[in-house]
Amino acid sequence: MPFLGWAKLRTATALGSGALRADAYETVTCSWLSLTTFAGLILNAAFGWWWADPVAALAIVPLAVREGLEGWRGEHDE
Repeated sequence: MPFLGWAKLRTATALGSGALRADAYETVTCSWLSLTTFAGLILNAAFGWWWADPVAALAIVPLAVREGLEGWRGEHDE
C-alpha cells in the first residue's frame, strides 16, 4: 500500500488532480495506521505488552491530525 500511495501522489502531481492527491494521502495514512496496528499487536503477542497496541495507536495521532487539518483547510503541497 505505501508504494501505491506514493505512485498515486506522483500521478496526482503530474495531472494536477486534487482529488487524486487527497486519495493518495489517504492511502499513505492508511498504510501508517496498518503498520502501527500490526506493530502493536506483534509486541503484545510476543512479549505480552498489553499496552503496546494503545501506544502504537497514539503514535499515529500527530500524522492523522496534521492530515485532517490540511484537508479541512484545503492545504496541499505543490
